[in-house]
Amino acid sequence: MPRPIVLGNGAILVAFDHNLVMRDFYYPYVGQWNHIMGHKNNLGFWTEGRFAWIDDAGWERALSYRQDSLVAASRAVHQEFSLAVESTDAVHYRDNIYLKRLRVKNLSSREREVRVFFTQDFSIDETEVGDTALYDPQLRTIYHYKKNRYFMIGGFCGPERFYQYAAGTKRFGGAEGTWRDAEDGVLSGNPIAQGSVDSVISFRCLLGAGGEQTIYYWIVAGRNFQEVRALDNYIWNKGAQQILDKIQVYWCHWLEQGTPRSFADLPEKVAEIYRLSLLLMRVHLDRHGAVIAAADSDIMQTNRDHYCYLWPRDGALIIHAFIRAGYPELAEKFFAFCANALTEGGYLLHKYNPDGTLGSSWHPWISARQLPIQEDETALVLYAFWQYYAHCKDIETANEYFRTLVRPAANFLANYFDPELELPRESYDLWEERRGIFTFTAAAVRAGLQAAARLADLFAEKESARLYRERAEQIQSGIANHLYDPVLGRFIRGLVEDGEGGFRKETTLESSLMGLFLFDAWPVEDARLINTMKAIEEGLWVKTSVGGVARYPDDYYFQQSRDIRKIPGNPWFICTLWLARWHIARARDLAGLVPAKALLHWAAVYTLETGVMAEQLHPETGDPLSVAPLTWSHATFVLAVLDYLEKYAELTGEPCLLRSSVAGHQSPETEH
Repeated sequence: MPRPIVLGNGAILVAFDHNLVMRDFYYPYVGQWNHIMGHKNNLGFWTEGRFAWIDDAGWERALSYRQDSLVAASRAVHQEFSLAVESTDAVHYRDNIYLKRLRVKNLSSREREVRVFFTQDFSIDETEVGDTALYDPQLRTIYHYKKNRYFMIGGFCGPERFYQYAAGTKRFGGAEGTWRDAEDGVLSGNPIAQGSVDSVISFRCLLGAGGEQTIYYWIVAGRNFQEVRALDNYIWNKGAQQILDKIQVYWCHWLEQGTPRSFADLPEKVAEIYRLSLLLMRVHLDRHGAVIAAADSDIMQTNRDHYCYLWPRDGALIIHAFIRAGYPELAEKFFAFCANALTEGGYLLHKYNPDGTLGSSWHPWISARQLPIQEDETALVLYAFWQYYAHCKDIETANEYFRTLVRPAANFLANYFDPELELPRESYDLWEERRGIFTFTAAAVRAGLQAAARLADLFAEKESARLYRERAEQIQSGIANHLYDPVLGRFIRGLVEDGEGGFRKETTLESSLMGLFLFDAWPVEDARLINTMKAIEEGLWVKTSVGGVARYPDDYYFQQSRDIRKIPGNPWFICTLWLARWHIARARDLAGLVPAKALLHWAAVYTLETGVMAEQLHPETGDPLSVAPLTWSHATFVLAVLDYLEKYAELTGEPCLLRSSVAGHQSPETEH
């Protein structure tokens, strides 16, 4: 299920599985539409009458990213075929170009011909109906197109463009796909097909003993023939290798903006994953402001849905991480997206497609009182907006969105309120599983109202500021009176309806109780919070060699064990990193940072070989479960590392904060 390599530029996102097979190609939005849909754009090799696809069992593969860059550098060796291949993959940072350099090496002591095959299995706009694949003899390229989606495939090996080609039918009328035509080493040359179609091209390498040859291959995307031809022409004029070099340099410059001066005493592995986390977060950020949760389409095998949505809560926390890391310029389009999505009632709904339309949901619209929302999603957007202003003092942007986003959302939060309980009214919890009044939600709403009050102060909105602060204070009182259980000696998950018009306590131990300190809703020195955190660390720690923190006891989602005492649930990166942030918040000397350092190292160690972080792990093997990468996991890692470095600097006086100025570093312009 994981996608150990993801590449993108805000309009294209390309993802590969662990076999080096391209499985997802999103365009023109990050996460929308997936034109491969989890099928395969595969890579095959023919030599001396034998054929092997890159995902066959005979290959030994090693996947990685180049250091500090969104350029993948992977290697595969097939001992039986005496072949080694090195693949360098990238997406242009601005133009809609995916580019691969493939070095093919003959490991044998004899001269051989090796033919390399690339398959294109596009289902444009996520349907196989009405596609066309055609060969252009003038430019010697292949096109796949439908309506306003055009994909052009080109490449060369030495002085020659591709050697053979074929277009044909796939998964219809008994035809498996044109990829079958490759397995004898010869393509049919069929120049066009329509309907449910795919295509294959080949390159011919004549390799001496121990010799190697380089193939360049690309896919460009556009709205019409003219756009893709212009991009294809750009590659020929500029040079494929020079473009790869430009991509490498660009992302290195971009990353400098968010790289701390030092990583203090943290392990190098932590520093490496921090830098990669920023890059992977950037891949999942669409140019129009949406930041999707994950692009791993294999989740559809178990769910018949995916994670290619903007959840406003996840998005707000990811944007918060970008702001703290020195990238505030990435935030404004996110806030514009949220302002546009805000309902007339002043709240945000469950989740959104990257184009701004409403995403799928399982939250019912039963009555006017029962809104299908997670109230923390609206609140945390306001929380992130204040973090943006506090970081860069951009009064003009604050003014623009105060009327369209902050005030209507804050008014909703202030009025969607139970005066008897002094708590927010019922909504769904952050895990989207149950309805009630939850401690995490209350802490988030309090933080959102406090943020709105500070923003109202900027514009002398005295009555609004007073109302927001009053509600925030009332919520803190409500948390103390109703969401703390003196018998258990800790805070509880929340309150749920008792069926008689009232509420009963839901006392399940919850990792989300850490929201109390994450959003400054409760003092970290308060005994009630300390006891709660002790209970979480003892009760939700996975007691296997893997370790990590579960969401809550008997967590059903991808559950691997019913031995709840030993394995309360699968370890989640987010929950474990929240615990790291708790130890950082509590640290009063360097010894106090030791547990946090260990948890940061734990998170770095349990990434995939490329550094990709999943949503959760198998509690006994440490293998990734659910989607990978999960953007929220990487953002939480970034926030935890920044917390650590700030506390380390505070305790030692050693500077280790960001290189960039508040306004942010501008990467050098590069032109065609």
